[in-house]
Amino acid sequence: MTPTHRHAIVLVMVALGASLLVACSADPRAGYSSASAWPDQYQSVAVPMLGNRTFARELDAQLTEAIVKEIQATTPYKVTGQGTADTILRGTITEVKLQEISKSLVTGLGEEVAVKVTIDYEWMDLRTGKPIVARNGFTGTAVFIPSRPTQEPLELAGFEVVQQLAREIVDSMQGEW
Repeated sequence: MTPTHRHAIVLVMVALGASLLVACSADPRAGYSSASAWPDQYQSVAVPMLGNRTFARELDAQLTEAIVKEIQATTPYKVTGQGTADTILRGTITEVKLQEISKSLVTGLGEEVAVKVTIDYEWMDLRTGKPIVARNGFTGTAVFIPSRPTQEPLELAGFEVVQQLAREIVDSMQGEW
C-alpha cells in the first residue's frame, strides 16, 4: 500500500469517526441522540382515576392501573399524588365499541370481534398549567374470537386493549422525535 493510499484511508476513517460523533450528539435536532427520550425537566406525575362516559364498568380503573404500572416500569418519572407532582396525566374514556369482523357462514354468529376503546387525555405541566401532550379520539383495538372452538371471553380483549392503550399513552410522553 502506498503512502497516498494510507493517507486516503486515514482521512476516510477520521471523517467517519467525526460523523459518528455528530450523530451521537446530545442535541436531538442534530439527528441521532444519546440523550434520554423523556423530557428531563419533569420528575413526577400524578395519575388520577380516569373518567368513563361509557357503560364499560371497571375499564377506567383497569386502564388507570395499567398506565401507572407502565409509567413506573418504563419512564424515569415517579408516580405521586397531585399535591406533590409537577405534572398530571388525566383522561376520559369516551367510547367502547364492539365491531364484528367476520361471521360464521353456518351459524351467522360473529367469529371475530374487535373491541375499540377511545380516550381523550392530556399530560399537563402543573407549574405552568400548559399541556405537554394532549390527544382527543385516541383509540386502541383488540380482537377476540367468541365462537367455538376458541370461545375467548370479552375480558381477554379488554385486557389486551387496556395494555395497548397504556403503552401507547406512556410512549406519547416521550420527547418529539
